[in-house]
Amino acid sequence: GYFTQKISASGALGLHPLQKMTAAMRMLTYGIAADGADEYIRSAEATNLESCKKFVIKVCEVFGERYLRSPNEEDIARLLAIGEERGFPGMLGSIDCMHWGWKNCPKKWHGMFKGHVSEPTMILEAVASQDLWIWHAYFGLPGSLNDINVLQRSPVFTKLAEGQTPPVNYSINGHQYTMGYYLADGIYPRWATFVKSIPAPDTRKHKPFAKRQEGARKDVERAFGVLQSRFAIVRGPAKGWKRKEIGDVMKACVIMHNMIVEEERQTGRQSCTFEAMGERVTVSRTHAEQLSCFIQMTHRIRNQGEHDQLKLDLIDHVWQKFGNE
Repeated sequence: GYFTQKISASGALGLHPLQKMTAAMRMLTYGIAADGADEYIRSAEATNLESCKKFVIKVCEVFGERYLRSPNEEDIARLLAIGEERGFPGMLGSIDCMHWGWKNCPKKWHGMFKGHVSEPTMILEAVASQDLWIWHAYFGLPGSLNDINVLQRSPVFTKLAEGQTPPVNYSINGHQYTMGYYLADGIYPRWATFVKSIPAPDTRKHKPFAKRQEGARKDVERAFGVLQSRFAIVRGPAKGWKRKEIGDVMKACVIMHNMIVEEERQTGRQSCTFEAMGERVTVSRTHAEQLSCFIQMTHRIRNQGEHDQLKLDLIDHVWQKFGNE
Protein backbone atom coordinates (compact mmCIF):
# COMPACT_ATOMS: atom_id res chain seq x y z
CA GLY A 1 0.00 0.00 0.00
CA TYR A 2 0.87 3.67 -0.28
CA PHE A 3 1.08 4.17 3.49
CA THR A 4 3.99 1.76 4.07
CA GLN A 5 7.65 2.68 4.33
CA LYS A 6 9.59 1.57 1.26
CA ILE A 7 13.32 1.23 0.50
CA SER A 8 14.68 2.66 -2.74
CA ALA A 9 17.06 0.84 -5.12
CA SER A 10 19.99 2.59 -3.45
CA GLY A 11 18.93 1.27 -0.02
CA ALA A 12 17.63 4.63 1.28
CA LEU A 13 14.49 4.59 3.44
CA GLY A 14 11.43 6.37 2.03
CA LEU A 15 9.03 8.53 4.02
CA HIS A 16 7.47 7.00 7.13
CA PRO A 17 3.66 6.48 6.95
CA LEU A 18 3.22 8.90 9.86
CA GLN A 19 4.94 11.64 7.85
CA LYS A 20 2.51 11.15 4.95
CA MET A 21 -0.57 11.02 7.21
CA THR A 22 0.56 14.02 9.27
CA ALA A 23 1.00 16.04 6.06
CA ALA A 24 -2.53 15.05 4.98
CA MET A 25 -4.06 15.87 8.38
CA ARG A 26 -2.33 19.27 8.53
CA MET A 27 -3.70 20.14 5.09
CA LEU A 28 -7.22 19.11 6.11
CA THR A 29 -7.32 20.63 9.60
CA TYR A 30 -5.34 23.85 9.01
CA GLY A 31 -6.33 24.35 5.37
CA ILE A 32 -2.70 25.03 4.41
CA ALA A 33 -1.28 24.68 0.90
CA ALA A 34 0.57 21.48 -0.04
CA ASP A 35 3.95 23.20 0.35
CA GLY A 36 3.01 24.64 3.75
CA ALA A 37 3.95 21.42 5.54
CA ASP A 38 7.18 20.67 3.67
CA GLU A 39 9.59 22.06 6.29
CA TYR A 40 7.87 20.32 9.21
CA ILE A 41 7.27 16.98 7.45
CA ARG A 42 10.46 17.07 5.33
CA SER A 43 8.60 16.06 2.18
CA ALA A 44 7.96 17.76 -1.15
CA GLU A 45 4.78 19.57 -2.25
CA ALA A 46 3.86 16.86 -4.78
CA THR A 47 4.24 14.14 -2.12
CA ASN A 48 2.06 16.04 0.36
CA LEU A 49 -0.62 16.54 -2.28
CA GLU A 50 -0.58 12.85 -3.23
CA SER A 51 -0.65 11.84 0.47
CA CYS A 52 -3.73 13.97 1.07
CA LYS A 53 -5.59 12.55 -1.95
CA LYS A 54 -4.77 8.94 -1.02
CA PHE A 55 -5.56 9.57 2.67
CA VAL A 56 -9.10 10.89 2.06
CA ILE A 57 -9.86 8.02 -0.36
CA LYS A 58 -8.75 5.45 2.26
CA VAL A 59 -10.78 7.16 5.02
CA CYS A 60 -13.89 6.95 2.81
CA GLU A 61 -13.23 3.29 1.88
CA VAL A 62 -12.43 2.03 5.40
CA PHE A 63 -14.80 4.11 7.58
CA GLY A 64 -17.53 5.29 5.18
CA GLU A 65 -19.92 2.40 5.82
CA ARG A 66 -19.89 2.92 9.59
CA TYR A 67 -19.73 6.69 9.91
CA LEU A 68 -21.97 7.65 6.98
CA ARG A 69 -24.67 5.07 7.74
CA SER A 70 -28.38 5.73 7.91
CA PRO A 71 -29.80 5.55 11.46
CA ASN A 72 -30.34 1.96 12.67
CA GLU A 73 -32.92 0.84 15.27
CA GLU A 74 -30.77 1.90 18.22
CA ASP A 75 -29.96 5.29 16.66
CA ILE A 76 -33.64 5.95 15.91
CA ALA A 77 -34.64 5.08 19.49
CA ARG A 78 -32.09 7.60 20.78
CA LEU A 79 -33.10 10.31 18.29
CA LEU A 80 -36.82 9.86 19.08
CA ALA A 81 -36.16 10.09 22.83
CA ILE A 82 -34.16 13.31 22.37
CA GLY A 83 -36.88 14.73 20.07
CA GLU A 84 -39.60 13.89 22.61
CA GLU A 85 -37.65 15.69 25.34
CA ARG A 86 -37.34 18.83 23.19
CA GLY A 87 -41.07 18.90 22.39
CA PHE A 88 -40.86 17.30 18.93
CA PRO A 89 -41.87 13.61 19.12
CA GLY A 90 -40.90 11.82 15.89
CA MET A 91 -38.07 14.25 15.03
CA LEU A 92 -34.97 12.59 13.52
CA GLY A 93 -32.82 15.71 12.99
CA SER A 94 -32.73 18.91 10.95
CA ILE A 95 -31.86 19.40 7.28
CA ASP A 96 -30.14 22.23 5.41
CA CYS A 97 -27.58 23.02 2.70
CA MET A 98 -24.11 24.60 2.86
CA HIS A 99 -22.01 26.07 0.03
CA TRP A 100 -18.27 25.38 -0.34
CA GLY A 101 -16.38 27.75 -2.67
CA TRP A 102 -14.45 26.25 -5.59
CA LYS A 103 -11.41 28.39 -6.42
CA ASN A 104 -10.20 26.40 -9.44
CA CYS A 105 -13.58 25.88 -11.10
CA PRO A 106 -13.06 25.86 -14.92
CA LYS A 107 -14.20 29.11 -16.54
CA LYS A 108 -16.66 27.31 -18.84
CA TRP A 109 -18.55 25.99 -15.76
CA HIS A 110 -18.85 29.33 -13.93
CA GLY A 111 -22.44 29.88 -15.08
CA MET A 112 -23.46 26.54 -13.56
CA PHE A 113 -21.51 26.81 -10.30
CA LYS A 114 -22.19 30.49 -9.45
CA GLY A 115 -25.36 31.07 -7.44
CA HIS A 116 -26.29 33.69 -4.85
CA VAL A 117 -22.58 34.30 -4.11
CA SER A 118 -20.16 35.75 -6.65
CA GLU A 119 -17.74 32.79 -6.63
CA PRO A 120 -18.37 29.25 -7.94
CA THR A 121 -19.52 26.89 -5.16
CA MET A 122 -20.57 23.28 -4.58
CA ILE A 123 -23.43 22.33 -2.26
CA LEU A 124 -23.46 19.98 0.73
CA GLU A 125 -26.93 18.83 1.84
CA ALA A 126 -26.81 17.44 5.38
CA VAL A 127 -29.03 16.11 8.15
CA ALA A 128 -27.69 16.55 11.69
CA SER A 129 -28.96 15.65 15.18
CA GLN A 130 -28.49 17.48 18.49
CA ASP A 131 -25.13 15.82 19.20
CA LEU A 132 -23.98 17.19 15.77
CA TRP A 133 -23.68 13.73 14.18
CA ILE A 134 -24.20 14.15 10.43
CA TRP A 135 -26.61 11.36 9.34
CA HIS A 136 -26.81 12.25 5.69
CA ALA A 137 -24.28 14.07 3.50
CA TYR A 138 -24.96 14.63 -0.20
CA PHE A 139 -22.27 16.72 -1.86
CA GLY A 140 -21.22 17.91 -5.29
CA LEU A 141 -24.19 19.68 -6.91
CA PRO A 142 -23.42 23.07 -8.52
CA GLY A 143 -23.95 26.27 -6.53
CA SER A 144 -26.57 27.74 -8.90
CA LEU A 145 -29.15 25.33 -7.43
CA ASN A 146 -31.28 26.12 -4.40
CA ASP A 147 -32.32 23.81 -1.54
CA ILE A 148 -35.42 22.55 -3.42
CA ASN A 149 -33.45 21.60 -6.56
CA VAL A 150 -30.90 19.79 -4.38
CA LEU A 151 -33.69 17.94 -2.53
CA GLN A 152 -35.23 16.74 -5.83
CA ARG A 153 -31.89 15.09 -6.74
CA SER A 154 -30.97 13.95 -3.23
CA PRO A 155 -31.20 10.33 -1.99
CA VAL A 156 -32.26 11.51 1.51
CA PHE A 157 -35.68 9.75 1.36
CA THR A 158 -34.74 6.91 -1.01
CA LYS A 159 -34.51 4.22 1.68
CA LEU A 160 -37.76 5.42 3.27
CA ALA A 161 -39.56 5.24 -0.09
CA GLU A 162 -38.13 1.74 -0.68
CA GLY A 163 -39.33 0.59 2.76
CA GLN A 164 -35.81 -0.17 4.01
CA THR A 165 -35.79 2.06 7.10
CA PRO A 166 -36.52 0.88 10.67
CA PRO A 167 -40.11 1.62 11.80
CA VAL A 168 -40.89 4.95 13.47
CA ASN A 169 -44.18 4.99 15.41
CA TYR A 170 -45.40 7.81 17.64
CA SER A 171 -48.62 9.66 18.43
CA ILE A 172 -49.28 13.37 18.96
CA ASN A 173 -52.66 14.69 20.13
CA GLY A 174 -54.22 11.27 19.61
CA HIS A 175 -53.09 11.04 15.96
CA GLN A 176 -50.82 8.12 14.99
CA TYR A 177 -47.80 8.73 12.73
CA THR A 178 -45.50 6.16 11.10
CA MET A 179 -42.85 8.39 9.48
CA GLY A 180 -40.18 10.46 11.21
CA TYR A 181 -39.56 14.05 10.10
CA TYR A 182 -36.78 16.63 9.82
CA LEU A 183 -36.95 20.26 10.91
CA ALA A 184 -36.41 22.54 7.92
CA ASP A 185 -36.37 26.23 7.05
CA GLY A 186 -38.93 28.10 4.95
CA ILE A 187 -37.73 27.15 1.44
CA TYR A 188 -38.43 23.43 1.84
CA PRO A 189 -41.71 22.03 0.42
CA ARG A 190 -44.75 21.08 2.54
CA TRP A 191 -44.00 17.36 2.71
CA ALA A 192 -45.08 14.98 5.47
CA THR A 193 -41.39 14.46 6.38
CA PHE A 194 -40.64 18.15 7.07
CA VAL A 195 -41.76 20.47 9.86
CA LYS A 196 -41.23 24.18 9.20
CA SER A 197 -41.48 27.25 11.41
CA ILE A 198 -44.25 29.86 11.29
CA PRO A 199 -43.09 33.16 9.74
CA ALA A 200 -44.07 36.18 11.88
CA PRO A 201 -46.02 34.21 14.55
CA ASP A 202 -48.68 36.38 16.17
CA THR A 203 -50.70 34.12 18.51
CA ARG A 204 -49.84 32.74 21.95
CA LYS A 205 -49.76 29.19 20.58
CA HIS A 206 -47.67 29.95 17.50
CA LYS A 207 -44.93 31.94 19.24
CA PRO A 208 -43.53 29.14 21.48
CA PHE A 209 -43.73 26.66 18.57
CA ALA A 210 -41.78 28.94 16.23
CA LYS A 211 -39.18 29.64 18.93
CA ARG A 212 -38.70 25.92 19.71
CA GLN A 213 -38.62 24.87 16.05
CA GLU A 214 -36.09 27.54 15.07
CA GLY A 215 -33.96 26.72 18.11
CA ALA A 216 -33.89 22.98 17.39
CA ARG A 217 -33.33 23.49 13.65
CA LYS A 218 -30.06 25.26 14.44
CA ASP A 219 -28.49 21.81 15.09
CA VAL A 220 -27.60 21.50 11.41
CA GLU A 221 -26.22 25.06 11.30
CA ARG A 222 -24.08 24.26 14.35
CA ALA A 223 -22.89 21.05 12.68
CA PHE A 224 -21.76 23.06 9.61
CA GLY A 225 -19.94 25.55 11.86
CA VAL A 226 -18.18 22.82 13.88
CA LEU A 227 -17.23 20.94 10.68
CA GLN A 228 -15.63 24.13 9.31
CA SER A 229 -13.83 24.91 12.56
CA ARG A 230 -12.39 21.37 12.84
CA PHE A 231 -11.39 21.13 9.17
CA ALA A 232 -10.29 24.53 7.91
CA ILE A 233 -9.96 23.16 4.35
CA VAL A 234 -13.80 23.21 4.21
CA ARG A 235 -13.93 26.82 5.45
CA GLY A 236 -11.81 28.32 2.66
CA PRO A 237 -12.37 27.80 -1.07
CA ALA A 238 -11.56 24.33 -2.45
CA LYS A 239 -8.32 24.36 -4.45
CA GLY A 240 -8.79 21.05 -6.26
CA TRP A 241 -9.26 20.74 -10.01
CA LYS A 242 -11.50 17.65 -10.11
CA ARG A 243 -15.03 17.38 -8.67
CA LYS A 244 -14.46 13.81 -7.44
CA GLU A 245 -11.29 14.75 -5.50
CA ILE A 246 -13.08 17.67 -3.82
CA GLY A 247 -16.03 15.36 -3.04
CA ASP A 248 -13.67 12.83 -1.40
CA VAL A 249 -12.21 15.58 0.81
CA MET A 250 -15.69 16.68 1.97
CA LYS A 251 -16.79 13.08 2.59
CA ALA A 252 -13.62 12.30 4.60
CA CYS A 253 -14.07 15.45 6.71
CA VAL A 254 -17.69 14.46 7.52
CA ILE A 255 -16.54 10.93 8.46
CA MET A 256 -13.80 12.24 10.80
CA HIS A 257 -16.24 14.79 12.27
CA ASN A 258 -18.59 11.89 13.13
CA MET A 259 -15.67 9.99 14.67
CA ILE A 260 -15.07 12.90 17.04
CA VAL A 261 -18.79 13.03 17.92
CA GLU A 262 -18.74 9.29 18.71
CA GLU A 263 -15.60 9.71 20.84
CA GLU A 264 -17.25 12.52 22.83
CA ARG A 265 -20.34 10.37 23.31
CA GLN A 266 -18.25 7.44 24.63
CA THR A 267 -16.16 9.56 26.98
CA GLY A 268 -19.35 10.58 28.78
CA ARG A 269 -19.78 14.16 27.62
CA GLN A 270 -23.14 13.07 26.25
CA SER A 271 -24.17 10.43 28.76
CA CYS A 272 -27.52 8.90 27.85
CA THR A 273 -28.47 5.44 26.63
CA PHE A 274 -31.70 4.22 25.14
CA GLU A 275 -32.97 0.73 24.48
CA ALA A 276 -32.86 -0.48 20.89
CA MET A 277 -36.14 -0.99 19.08
CA GLY A 278 -37.32 -4.41 17.89
CA GLU A 279 -35.74 -6.13 14.92
CA ARG A 280 -36.93 -5.14 11.48
CA VAL A 281 -38.42 -7.82 9.27
CA THR A 282 -37.68 -7.53 5.55
CA VAL A 283 -40.59 -8.64 3.40
CA SER A 284 -39.72 -10.18 0.02
CA ARG A 285 -41.68 -8.62 -2.87
CA THR A 286 -41.80 -8.96 -6.64
CA HIS A 287 -40.50 -6.09 -8.80
CA ALA A 288 -44.05 -4.90 -9.59
CA GLU A 289 -44.98 -4.86 -5.90
CA GLN A 290 -41.75 -3.01 -5.06
CA LEU A 291 -42.49 -0.36 -7.68
CA SER A 292 -46.09 -0.01 -6.48
CA CYS A 293 -44.95 0.39 -2.83
CA PHE A 294 -42.23 2.87 -3.89
CA ILE A 295 -44.75 5.08 -5.73
CA GLN A 296 -47.25 4.83 -2.86
CA MET A 297 -44.59 5.75 -0.28
CA THR A 298 -43.32 8.65 -2.40
CA HIS A 299 -46.87 10.06 -2.51
CA ARG A 300 -47.09 9.69 1.30
CA ILE A 301 -43.76 11.49 1.80
CA ARG A 302 -45.01 14.40 -0.35
CA ASN A 303 -48.46 14.53 1.24
CA GLN A 304 -49.24 18.18 2.08
CA GLY A 305 -52.33 17.31 4.12
CA GLU A 306 -50.28 15.13 6.48
CA HIS A 307 -47.67 17.92 6.71
CA ASP A 308 -50.33 20.44 7.79
CA GLN A 309 -51.93 18.02 10.29
CA LEU A 310 -48.53 17.17 11.83
CA LYS A 311 -47.73 20.86 12.21
CA LEU A 312 -51.05 21.60 13.93
CA ASP A 313 -50.54 18.66 16.31
CA LEU A 314 -47.00 19.81 17.12
CA ILE A 315 -48.17 23.39 17.78
CA ASP A 316 -50.66 22.02 20.35
CA HIS A 317 -48.07 19.61 21.79
CA VAL A 318 -45.45 22.35 22.27
CA TRP A 319 -48.09 24.64 23.80
CA GLN A 320 -49.14 21.93 26.31
CA LYS A 321 -45.53 21.13 27.19
CA PHE A 322 -43.89 24.56 27.23
CA GLY A 323 -46.77 27.07 27.03
CA ASN A 324 -46.33 28.48 30.52
CA GLU A 325 -42.60 29.19 30.22
